[in-house]
Amino acid sequence: PYDRPRTTMASFPMCPDCAAEYANPLDRRFHAQPIACPVCGPRVRLEAAGAEILWDDAAVAMARARIAAGEVIAVKGLGGFHLACDATSAPAVRRLRERKHREEKPFALMAADLETIARHAVLTEAARELLTAPERPVLLLGRAPSTAHGAQARAGTSAGAAPRGIDAAVAPGRNRLGFMLPYTPLHHLLLEQAPGYPEVLVMTSGNLSDEPIAYEEEDARRRLGGIADAYLLHDRPIHMRCDDGVAAEFRGRIYSFRRSRGIAPLPVRLPFPSPPLLAVGGELKNVFCLCRDDRAFLSHHIGDLDYLETLRSFTSGIEHFERLFRIRPQAVVHDLHPDYQCTRFALERAGREGIPAVGVQHHHAHAAACMADHGFPEDARVIGVSFDGTGYGTDGAIWGGEFLIATYRDFERALHLGYVPLPGGDAAIRRPYRTALSWLRAAGLPWAGDLAPVSAAAENELAVLDAQLAQGLNAPPTSSMGRLFDAVAALAGLAPRISYEGQAACELEAAAEVSERGAYPFAVGAETIDAAPMLRALVEDLRRGTALGVLSARFHNGAAAMVVEACRRLRRTTGVDCVALSGG
Repeated sequence: PYDRPRTTMASFPMCPDCAAEYANPLDRRFHAQPIACPVCGPRVRLEAAGAEILWDDAAVAMARARIAAGEVIAVKGLGGFHLACDATSAPAVRRLRERKHREEKPFALMAADLETIARHAVLTEAARELLTAPERPVLLLGRAPSTAHGAQARAGTSAGAAPRGIDAAVAPGRNRLGFMLPYTPLHHLLLEQAPGYPEVLVMTSGNLSDEPIAYEEEDARRRLGGIADAYLLHDRPIHMRCDDGVAAEFRGRIYSFRRSRGIAPLPVRLPFPSPPLLAVGGELKNVFCLCRDDRAFLSHHIGDLDYLETLRSFTSGIEHFERLFRIRPQAVVHDLHPDYQCTRFALERAGREGIPAVGVQHHHAHAAACMADHGFPEDARVIGVSFDGTGYGTDGAIWGGEFLIATYRDFERALHLGYVPLPGGDAAIRRPYRTALSWLRAAGLPWAGDLAPVSAAAENELAVLDAQLAQGLNAPPTSSMGRLFDAVAALAGLAPRISYEGQAACELEAAAEVSERGAYPFAVGAETIDAAPMLRALVEDLRRGTALGVLSARFHNGAAAMVVEACRRLRRTTGVDCVALSGG
């Protein structure tokens, strides 16, 4: 499959020198399929409105000059376009945020080498190894102590000048930065250090917020025209879009948050054989999967299927994978949620092709995925702890705080976070103060004016919410742990409104004081877990003026202690002694 005529190098015939090296068994470039040189290889060019097209070295030099001047450059990469700007320039970062409609979600960063990253972030040995590995993911790293609050870095650069700190608006409200190293020659040329040139660039996906990454030049010009000041292009086509992967290191172990470039579509080995299957994934942060024999081929990151462009990427990706792996599905597997775009796709395709459509409960899928990820045998039985924001339950409610006794084939819902109404449904997800008000009412706590969620709501809105909750109007019940995180964040004065999914929980985590050992109590019952004791203790601490970091840590510690207590209880009643922690 990796012969040159079958790749995007097919349109670049080798010059005599390259052809001679390619054909010589004694040469290190013998049968090197992507061999190329300045004579016969891809060429780079810079395009900007009203300016002459520049080629080769002049194109790169002008792109660097524009970045240094604070402009935003669309850069054609390996799996799609990036948007690049000076990460140390507040005006440049602000300009990119405004144009991209990405109000607060963090940007990925790229630096030339590990030494540069170490001036801005904490690097462990495991982190160094992953950053320099062939996958080159975006790795989430704790901020260096000197830059923890957006301060200037103090170490000198190789040029002898003190580097400028990364602008705080790159990752507002977060205590970690997402760094990657260059993984194409063009990146290396852009990051080459020189006096006065930024040592760190924002290198974020080339798209409007929530759309799929642009990977074709005409599409990039159309969709990025209002964002980029210029385009740094090359004439090698990108066959399939593929975002950057994202990972984090914790206590020496690497955890992948987004399996994408460099990893997808490497298979996950299954502990049992599978017939040819297509699993269409979830609605948010979609990834689909094709299975055959003992292999599960997971796709690259697709994105949120609410958007037409993402849905097109999803369908074209499935067609590509089926050709690539020569898999003809005998069944289509989907989430139970009837209104998901992926569910509709699965049911329509199954009906069209006359094959079974198999619905799987969302949180059972989380538990089973965790089991497969660790190679658990086919007959394994676990306590599946599945926490996330939203998942369609078998009773029609919104689940998300689940303790399941699970096998690969089935599950029993053993415990869950107690239901509370979600006033306004999706509107409450975008406005965590609404969720907080619902939790306050469930805990028997009055909506007092000194509480942040109460002051965040307009007076007439409070009356509407009060009626909604009292009468259950457009207020579906949820057991979601994600929504509880939102509520606690809003009570603590963080993110009363959010601009990206998970923002409130991320900011709450970033605020936690890691040395704090106190924990708020949860009440673990026979079937449900009650968060009311935790909320009462939190409100008492708020009124004492307890620091935000302590509040956050006590909530996280309490949630962890609750998980341990619930799992111990289930071990005693079921005999199952292995826990699979998973979810969103």
